[in-house]
Amino acid sequence: EVQLVESGGGLVQAGGSLRLSCVASGFTLDDYAIGWFRQAPGKEREGILCITRSDHRITYADYNEDRFTISSDNAKNTVYLQMNRLKPEDTAVYYCAADAPMRSGWCETGVYEYDYWGQGTQVTVSS
Repeated sequence: EVQLVESGGGLVQAGGSLRLSCVASGFTLDDYAIGWFRQAPGKEREGILCITRSDHRITYADYNEDRFTISSDNAKNTVYLQMNRLKPEDTAVYYCAADAPMRSGWCETGVYEYDYWGQGTQVTVSS
């Protein structure tokens, strides 16, 4: 059974940083990608970044938020989302999700590409 577990959310002041973690388990092959998404109150869920398991290819969402970076430690089955210079508008529930199996060599940041979702972790940025 595929499971995704996020952690690392919390309350942070504007300008601060947080690193979220997503531990993935239950995959039998390396043909998957992990994406990070967020959903603010009253808004649609949106993609941020994604990374492929096998060769760590990274795709950015169209708005290309360069304050956020993604990395992967395959030995720990963990994908990280590093968020810097946080703003109050970054307040949201952050989710990781898995696209498995992948449909191409590059991951996508569209919500509907993903088959498995974690439970989410709350990030609140105070002004």
